Amino acid sequence: MPRIHITRRTAAGLLAGALLIPVLAACSGNDGKGATSSASAAGSASGVPKANLTVLAAASLTDVFKAAGAEYEKTHPGTKVTFSFAGSQELAAQVKQGAPADVLVTADTKTMDGLKGDTNDPKVIARNRLVIATGKGNPYKIDNLKDLADTKVKVVLAAPEVPAGRYSKQILDAQKIDVKPVSQEPNVRAVLSKVELGEADAGLVYKTDAATAKDKVVAVDIPDDQNAVASYPAASLKGSKNPAAADVFVTWLSGPEGQKYLQDAGFQKP
Repeated sequence: MPRIHITRRTAAGLLAGALLIPVLAACSGNDGKGATSSASAAGSASGVPKANLTVLAAASLTDVFKAAGAEYEKTHPGTKVTFSFAGSQELAAQVKQGAPADVLVTADTKTMDGLKGDTNDPKVIARNRLVIATGKGNPYKIDNLKDLADTKVKVVLAAPEVPAGRYSKQILDAQKIDVKPVSQEPNVRAVLSKVELGEADAGLVYKTDAATAKDKVVAVDIPDDQNAVASYPAASLKGSKNPAAADVFVTWLSGPEGQKYLQDAGFQKP
């Protein structure tokens, strides 16, 4: 075997290299593919760029979206979700006026369809139905739509330009029931509030809204053949400053995690 002559300078170089290898290995992580911080690891795991998202959502989504949004932030580190709840027609006006937002979710397809120039392709994420909400104990013994025509019963409805108001008019007209509401409210949550506070004896609200006030109102079901189905489309906005994160949030709403929250709250499958 030939003799290898190692000088002191060569030995020093070999020693330095040997000492450097563990350091590089530690920096590269277990898979040796490069340095990765915990934050970037979390980001790549979620696949979502960090962003502050503003979501305009129909009032009837208030409770479920607050809970779903908190979960979304936990599972998507670096993303903050802020909601603005109102009647769908009011949200549409905000979009048309250029309000800074990333995602829109309405309680009907008609409102969303009117914003085709401002939204990307919408996805229906849930459906809902109306019920009659009455005061605690149902003192007027209301058990069907016809009972709402009784002039002794103070009925409150959502305004006709609001999805819930349109659905209410649709089902009452179909049954040829003439109801004279004591007031018409800007969104369905305002209708529910009037009944909760005793300012109205009954009102038409979504089933999921009545479920949020079980201790204050009684929900009277409306037969399917007399009811209307409300569809909830969600879409990212073309004016969003966070388009990638907005698209991911819309996809999440229609995926298993988002659907669990919606269906647990009483919303029907899309």
